[in-house]
Amino acid sequence: MEEIVKIDSVDLYNKLRGVPTQHPLVSVIDLSKAQLMPARSFNFGLYAIFLKLLDCGELRYGRHHYDYQEGTLVFIGPGQVIGVKRKMEVVAPKGWVVVFHPELIKGTALGRHMQDYSFFSYDVNEALHLSEEEREIVLDCFRKIQYELQHSVDHHSKTLITSNIELFLNYCNRFYDRQFITRDNAHKGVLERFEALLLDYFSAGKPQQEGLPSVAWCARQLNLSANYFGDLVKKETGVSAQEYIQGKVIDMAKERVSDMEKSISEVAYDLGFKYPQHFTRLFKQKVGLAPNEYRKLYTA
Repeated sequence: MEEIVKIDSVDLYNKLRGVPTQHPLVSVIDLSKAQLMPARSFNFGLYAIFLKLLDCGELRYGRHHYDYQEGTLVFIGPGQVIGVKRKMEVVAPKGWVVVFHPELIKGTALGRHMQDYSFFSYDVNEALHLSEEEREIVLDCFRKIQYELQHSVDHHSKTLITSNIELFLNYCNRFYDRQFITRDNAHKGVLERFEALLLDYFSAGKPQQEGLPSVAWCARQLNLSANYFGDLVKKETGVSAQEYIQGKVIDMAKERVSDMEKSISEVAYDLGFKYPQHFTRLFKQKVGLAPNEYRKLYTA
């Protein structure tokens, strides 16, 4: 079984890259001046952002059709495992990497809402593909962080470094919004397939055995990561994937509640609710009436 190497410090990552450590909690590396990573798997205990300007076979992800070819950003969060492999012909890497330890952002504005940057949990084939203009904005953010690392640490350093990382991540949120809109070919039919998936799930009677479909289950069926799928649905519909599923469940519930031959509890179990009271609570929250009230109103 392949050994997975744990990278739990910035200094260790710098050593693997053959570059000096300027700060114990953050590093900005020009990959053209760094060593290749060993061909093996690594468990990151750090946040890492790779700006890949050349497909050199370093990270284990396919080169799919991209709308933008100037650069690709890949995000890795603590606990993720990344495999490094080589092509037959080794090509010198071109690009940048920023790594930072979770301790860097503790107690900062960035640390308080780091979970908002869901792209750290995207699969690598859901990377961010940059235009030339976007790439220059990214590089400018990297250079500002690097500038701080090249000067003596003072009481402003941490604020300036984390603020520039936060600025960069906020730009990435904007760029991903653009990607969701412009990558029509890559995303074409996701919502239609999502609709068909839910329809098939309920018409096949799966809720009685499996319960309500989860966002993670739907994402797996559509070959997307849960976070990427959720963000895509939110961008396209204005509601979360969970709310979208609940909306479909309520639409079906309205039809079934109108069937006087079934009790409200039977309807709840048929739709995948383990406890009828949970169904009643959700129905009232979404419709404004309890199921029994709705039944009386629309079957009178």
